[in-house]
Amino acid sequence: MVKSIIQVEHAYKSFKQKERTQQVLKDISIDVKEGEVVTLLGESGCGKSTLLNMVGGFVFPDKGEVLIDDAKVSKPQRNCIILFQQHNLLPWKNVLDNVELGLQGNKKKQQQLAEEALSFVGLGEYLQSYPHELSGGMQQRVAIARAFAMKPEVILMDEPFAALDTFNRYYLQDELVRLQKQEALSILLVTHDIDEAVYLSDRIYIMSANPGEIFEEIHIDLPKPRNRSHQNFHHYRSKLMEQFKLSGLEKKPEYYI
Repeated sequence: MVKSIIQVEHAYKSFKQKERTQQVLKDISIDVKEGEVVTLLGESGCGKSTLLNMVGGFVFPDKGEVLIDDAKVSKPQRNCIILFQQHNLLPWKNVLDNVELGLQGNKKKQQQLAEEALSFVGLGEYLQSYPHELSGGMQQRVAIARAFAMKPEVILMDEPFAALDTFNRYYLQDELVRLQKQEALSILLVTHDIDEAVYLSDRIYIMSANPGEIFEEIHIDLPKPRNRSHQNFHHYRSKLMEQFKLSGLEKKPEYYI
């Protein structure tokens, strides 16, 4: 039986806004198994990023528990790395130095890990380049390399490709499928892009809003890499569209990306 690496059990979260309290998450229970890609899919404001930050140890539930590898999450951990939409590279450091940030061990070991990670994402020839010399897609690949260099068990991804054009987004989705399979990483992804969710995920949790709840769990039973034009892909796409309708979320244009 495959072990669950992430477990969220009956989690609630509220934030105070001036004199009122807004409940953001209500009775959330999810799990991510080892080597699995699981997506939180929902409209902006449904609490999916809050849930991701809860797993990352940046915020904490009012009630319930969050576990990584059977240990309660009480702070950010090195075995669980978060990758944001913005690459957050330091502009005054070159690519190699950016990837070495946060690595442990002596300088030689850090450089070896960084070079391996950059080669892994196809940037082995850009070690001495600076972020402003790279395209947006290449900058995000540096950020992915930085995450992979730390050898985490879990990567949390908060709409990491949303700011990219379609071609770069598709390319990096393909790269993520390749890298995740090779490293057998567990990934929890946040997105509002239905096509991205179908392409990358083993399972998808659809979230409804006000407060954020798990409305439906859908298994994507398709081999990877996936054909975006195949009828089976569009079957799941249509199924997710219908679930959005049933959950009370409007069909806004962003869901048709």
